[in-house]
Amino acid sequence: MSSPAPGRPLGTAVVGGGFMAGVHTRAARSARSRLVGALTSTPEGSRRAAAEHGLERGYADLDELLADDAVDVVHVCTPNARHAEQALAAVRAGKHVVCEKPLATGAADAAEVVAAAREAGVVVAVPFVYRFHPMVREARARVRSGAVGRVLTVTGSYLQDWMLSPEDDDWRVDPAVGGPSRAFADIGSHLVDLLETVTGDHVVRLVATTSTVHADRAQHTDVRTEDAAAVVVATAGGAIGTLLVSQVAPGRKNRLHLEVAGSTESLAFDQEHPETLWVGRRAGSLLLPRDADQLSPDAARLCAVPAGHPQGYQDAFDAFVADVHAAVRGEAPEALPLAVDGARAVDVTAAVLASTASGGWVDAPAPA
Repeated sequence: MSSPAPGRPLGTAVVGGGFMAGVHTRAARSARSRLVGALTSTPEGSRRAAAEHGLERGYADLDELLADDAVDVVHVCTPNARHAEQALAAVRAGKHVVCEKPLATGAADAAEVVAAAREAGVVVAVPFVYRFHPMVREARARVRSGAVGRVLTVTGSYLQDWMLSPEDDDWRVDPAVGGPSRAFADIGSHLVDLLETVTGDHVVRLVATTSTVHADRAQHTDVRTEDAAAVVVATAGGAIGTLLVSQVAPGRKNRLHLEVAGSTESLAFDQEHPETLWVGRRAGSLLLPRDADQLSPDAARLCAVPAGHPQGYQDAFDAFVADVHAAVRGEAPEALPLAVDGARAVDVTAAVLASTASGGWVDAPAPA
């Protein structure tokens, strides 16, 4: 597929009308996209979503959206079970795609999206946006430069409390809508992606256990999807580590934390405090600030505002969409998460579920 004409804003359409649709739309607006239209489950809902999020029009159905020549990029922000089919339809219509994770609820469907994107020559990106915090890129650069030495261990957690009470409920609880995994597919995928992005290594074996704290919730009974997961991992490079994921951790709103210990220094990033990177040394540990003058080039380019002016989640999302647009125009932004990365997360999630079912170690497929 040819790149859009230089200087012409890319046209964006958003499928879905909830919270994430707003995040995606704000990021597209920041990337100077033309906000063409919205699609929800009904024409009336589409019109309301378009008005709420500042898009030009609402569509009656997906076919109408995909037939619109003004649309270059389709953002898929619907419940998980719809992701693969909607992404595939957009790809086959020659559209570029930003698809919320999980890319699919099963490995075969995820692989089909990857293959279709390659065949069509379009960009399919998955918003693993925590990659776009400058201090994550600084951690990645320090590992790549050799400053950390050989990676020995990794420790990570992603903790939330929004499903703490049995009265808390959500469509993700239902595997027919959200898929067979909830906590790990939803947030554990971000944790594994962060681990592999920062270290440049990948998980090859794991053993996992999951916990469903509330078997009955406000609108769902006999709940089978997990509230928490604990995973021990081994990487291709010889590191070992532990990962804890929970949506029932009181007081933790969105605490994504990763610590990498190397033979020379350690690095720790906390998404709830994203303006610093802890650099641990046997002597002379330091807290490195988000200051472009002190960072690697790839980290510095993601500094949207001067040091001392905090950046956060929406800034990371904005940077992700800006890099998607650059890729659509034929550039090759560093560490842009694509369909293969989305499929990778689906594969690791499947391995976690397989280990939980068997009670033993399982191999994780190598990244594509």
